[in-house]
Amino acid sequence: MFESLSDRLNETFRNLTGRGALSERNIEEAMNEIRIALLEADVNYQVVKDFIAEVREECLGEKVLRGINPGQMTIKIVYDHMVKLMGEAAAPLQLTPTPAFIMMVGLHGSGKTTTSAKLALHLKQNEKKKVMLVAADLMRPAAIDQLETLANQVGVEFYADRNARSPIQVAMNVNEIARSEKFDVVIFDTAGRLQIDESLVRELVDVRNVIQPNEILLVADAALGQEAVSVATHFNDALDISGIVLTKLDGDARGGAALSMRKVTGKPIKLVGVGEKMEDLQMFHPDRMADRILGMGDVVSLVESIQQKVDEDEAAELGEV
Repeated sequence: MFESLSDRLNETFRNLTGRGALSERNIEEAMNEIRIALLEADVNYQVVKDFIAEVREECLGEKVLRGINPGQMTIKIVYDHMVKLMGEAAAPLQLTPTPAFIMMVGLHGSGKTTTSAKLALHLKQNEKKKVMLVAADLMRPAAIDQLETLANQVGVEFYADRNARSPIQVAMNVNEIARSEKFDVVIFDTAGRLQIDESLVRELVDVRNVIQPNEILLVADAALGQEAVSVATHFNDALDISGIVLTKLDGDARGGAALSMRKVTGKPIKLVGVGEKMEDLQMFHPDRMADRILGMGDVVSLVESIQQKVDEDEAAELGEV
């Protein structure tokens, strides 16, 4: 993912860094190329419009530091705004107070059940938590069987009540078990549908009201691009989600969802799926993603080191006054 976007941006940056000085026309040409590259990567139109406006304004007003050329300065500005667009810093999971309840929500086919198991393993291995996986999708017996198999595979507790009349009954039972058996984290694999409908929303709201979750995580398929952003908006409107897990970032999709999600929904991408193995779930770091997209880490580091030196010199001068 992102290969096409990276190639387009790198070509633009090569043209910029080859110039000794940048005119307003050069910057406009570069902004137009970046705009096209982002739109072709399936980034939301309004997100692209706002991003380009902010980058252009800073490029035109920025003082170029000695030791770097204007093109390198532009790369650093684009990098900074890309990090800001995706959330600036990693957003940790809220796991206190315990037991922490996590609702996994999403459409059928998004990878919700598999991601629930991946998250259970992540919390067990990396956070040393006692985790229970709960089957709350009573409409699909196959989903219950799948989650049980995955729970056994990753070595965490599993709960299902195949005779329960509703997910609310499951939620109430689990609430008591989690507290009495001192689980740290309980992950609910909730019902999925091919599309969001009133009955799904009502069911999810009922479960939310019973367990009062620490996190409501939307599992969204990055390969769906703008459709994934639309799905996130609808789920957020209905449930006030706390964050997003973006799956299939290892695929060949264009990657626009990763760049659009935070801005459109106002909610952070907290985790990303980067492969099919159970271990292939990672915390989302906006700076690392921006570095991966731009592939200009050496230039960014150069500008940052020079900026730091300038700041230190200016501070020293102020101290002498």
